[in-house]
Formats: sequence, C-alpha cells, structure tokens
Amino acid sequence: MLPSALIDLHCDTLTACSQEDYRLLDAVRNPGQKARAAAELAQRVQRTNTLDLPGRHFSLSALPEEVRWCQCCAIFLPDEVRGEEAAAYYELHRRNFDRQMEGLADKVSPCRSAADIEAAWAQGKTAAILTVENGSALAGQLERIEVLARDGVRMITLTWNGENELASGNVTDHGLSPFGREAVRALEGTGILVDVSHLNDRSFQDVLETAEKPFVASHSNARAVCGHRRNLTDRQIREMVDRNCLIGLNYCQDFLRTGERPAVLDDLWRHVAHFLELGAERCLALGSDADGTNVPPGLDSGERFAGLYQYFLDRGLSRELADGILWKNALHFFKAHLI
Repeated sequence: MLPSALIDLHCDTLTACSQEDYRLLDAVRNPGQKARAAAELAQRVQRTNTLDLPGRHFSLSALPEEVRWCQCCAIFLPDEVRGEEAAAYYELHRRNFDRQMEGLADKVSPCRSAADIEAAWAQGKTAAILTVENGSALAGQLERIEVLARDGVRMITLTWNGENELASGNVTDHGLSPFGREAVRALEGTGILVDVSHLNDRSFQDVLETAEKPFVASHSNARAVCGHRRNLTDRQIREMVDRNCLIGLNYCQDFLRTGERPAVLDDLWRHVAHFLELGAERCLALGSDADGTNVPPGLDSGERFAGLYQYFLDRGLSRELADGILWKNALHFFKAHLI
C-alpha cells in the first residue's frame, strides 16, 4: 500500500554535484582560475535538469504516479563559500531552480504555501518548495532575508557543519552570533522557517532562547539511538515537541546507526519508535537528505521512500500515525506557519 501523499523536508538534488562540478567549485576558490571556472560552472548548472535525472534518489519522472508529492529542494552552500561568493552561488542555483520549474512545468510546480501545495496536487503535479542549506547565503547582510523571501525561499538551515556569520554547526563549538539572533527574528518576521539541523548544541540552545515561533529540524535523527552529534538529544526533541515544531527523519547511513555495519530500514524504525516514545507523533515527518548522502538500499529512490508507508503499517503503526509522518504533520505545520 502506498500513501496518498508524501512530503519530504530536505533533499540536495537541486545542487548535487558531479565530480566535474566539484573540480570547478574548487577552481572557483582559486583566485587564478576563478573567473573562467565560475563561468564554466554556471554554464553546466544552467543546462542540467538536476531534478529529473535518472538514477538519483529523487527524480521527478520516477516518482509513483499515485502519490501526491511535495519536495523541499535545498540550495546547498559549502562552508568554504562565503560573503559575495556565497550570494553569487545562491543566485546561480536560484536561477537554476526557476529555470527547471519553467522547463518541467508539466511535472512540477513551485510552491510557497500549503495552499500552493494542494493546488499543485490538484493539477497532478509535484509540489516543489525552495529552501537554503547554510545561512551563509545571507552573506552577513540582514537585508538579504527580504531578497530570499521574494525569491520564494521558505526555509533556511542556519549553518552547515562549520561556522558562518549566524551560528556554529556541529563540528564547531561557538553559539549563535548577535547577527544570528537578529536573523532568526527577521526570518520569523518574513515567514521563512528557521531550520536547526546541523547546529551544535550551544547554537541550538541559543535558538531556543531566541525563537518566538515553532521551527524545523528538516533532517535530523535521535542521538539516543545513534550517538552522532548531528542528531538531536532527548532534551532537544522534548523542547521541539513542547513548541509544536517539525522534525524530519534523515536517511543518512551515519545518522541511523553506530558501528561499521550498513544501515537498514529497521534502523530508521528505531528512531521512529524513540521519537514516538518522546511524544513526537504530531511533530515527526520525513527529511530524506536525498542525493546529499549515502542512504540504505531500501531508501534510495522515490518509490522506496513511498514504500515506508507500508513498512510503518507492518511495524504496527496505525494509518493515522503513518499518514502523519509521511505527510499530514508537515502539511499541518505548513498551513500554520508558511505565511
């Protein structure tokens, strides 16, 4: 049995790089090669429909036809790209998103609200929401939040793994900067969702002290089940439950299990069960991290993402709970907070 709908809070498919793209990105950081490499990278980005490539974890043409789908598509910025270069890198991929939305308009529709999502579904199309992974896209300028809001960005992951102008990610040890506190409040004011995935514990605590509205962990698991620092502690999960936040299950091998053996679906289930024990039945969603990480074989395509519905039912979840995780919790959250 397949779900009637599926909402995925995070994929890297939009900016997923080939090995050639990585070479060009490294060259962009080299002053002697920057101009030529940046131009070549821009040309490659503008001629590739990354959202509809065969063999990707997420590919528009490979989604189950009977499942209404909503995909949050992140513009991922590497930690090394900062300042004006970060703003330009964001703009390159923002234009690419718009181009793909126009060129693939028979399959997908860009969405900014829950009403837009339901309208896309009514037309038989995938709903696509533009997000940003790494607040370095703001280039340290508060006024850029309004720019991103006008562009249709609906969620921003404050950091990647390192430290930027806003906060510290999970491989660094500082907290939210004064600019970061201002940015959190400004994001809330423009209706862009604050995403705390990738933050270290100190930055997470600072967000708790700063945020006035519910926020999102778009792709994070439970640290009690897998001890990786990218995962959420029980205390953090309880805080998010109390605040009616949203948490997306991450399919990354390294965040599903501890040890050398490959992850399997049952490892994901252990996280689901733990979240439910902590009262997260109305907060839990999907955040695959598709095309941005290594995932178990049972979670490497849209068809298998949708297959989680039957898997959850087989593990004893009610249809109400399974529907909540697959799509209803996220849609309810979007209706309340995507303004």
